[in-house]
Amino acid sequence: MELKLSSLQGCIGDFTYNFFWQHRGARLNPTDAIPSQLGTSYSYEDVVEALRNGEDMHIKGDVGTRLGSSLGVDLVFFGGNGKELPGVGSIIVDGNAGSHLGLSMLSGAIYVKGEVTEPLGNVVQVQSDLDGYKKFVSITWLLHHPEEREIDAVLAPNKFKDEELFLADRILRNTLAARCMKEAKVHVKGDVGISVGILMRKGCVLVEGNAGMNAAALLNGGTVVVLGDAAEFLGVELKKGVVFVRGKCKGYVGAKMTGGRIICRKTKPIPPVMETKLEKEDLALLAECGISGMLTLNYGRYEV
Repeated sequence: MELKLSSLQGCIGDFTYNFFWQHRGARLNPTDAIPSQLGTSYSYEDVVEALRNGEDMHIKGDVGTRLGSSLGVDLVFFGGNGKELPGVGSIIVDGNAGSHLGLSMLSGAIYVKGEVTEPLGNVVQVQSDLDGYKKFVSITWLLHHPEEREIDAVLAPNKFKDEELFLADRILRNTLAARCMKEAKVHVKGDVGISVGILMRKGCVLVEGNAGMNAAALLNGGTVVVLGDAAEFLGVELKKGVVFVRGKCKGYVGAKMTGGRIICRKTKPIPPVMETKLEKEDLALLAECGISGMLTLNYGRYEV
């Protein structure tokens, strides 16, 4: 499939259709034709279905934000199982790409000939098999499929060591490690954007810097550790797992939380979340992060 664009367009190959379940078509109708096409009349849905069926999407021109959002996810809202889809096609862009490329992406690949605007989504640049193009694949895909790491070798300064991915490029990423279902670890040397660890079920994300809004949103297992500060809505809709923030937290901690636990500096969580006594396992986590003795009195355990 080839798409020629005369002007910048967003949400191409966006499997969520810009979070359709939130706006119900007010922002984007899947059956509408993508604007500014030259010689074709493909809808947003046409592109997604082609990618789902393993067909590559070749775009001539610049693209806007949210390219390939949730690429390769069998979304529950549309009757899927929430897991990765095998055999998904690639998106190839002969131009520049806007921000949030590969947001919550699980499988497939995105190639870009030009520049990519930060923040990125859940992707990392790997060795490209197309000359003249940058290649991006899902971080979660690499965590799930260690056999693919020789083919899709991450570029320095990022690296894999055993089951741990070290991200040292200081690129801001949103939805990092989204939907991870394997006991793997991501170590970020720097900050992360919104929704780090969203929908994780297993694994660990360690962030040496700060985290944006919605850190550990919908976490359903695993661990998210933030050594810096966290923005609003830490642990929103948390179901299971552990979240730890060493620095400061902004408001609305634990909003709509139903399970799991948050360890952070003492705060006023959103009811029915309440502060409980730090347990042995919590103190061990604090000690790992350099907090012991009287300093532990500054921290609380929050759960439903």
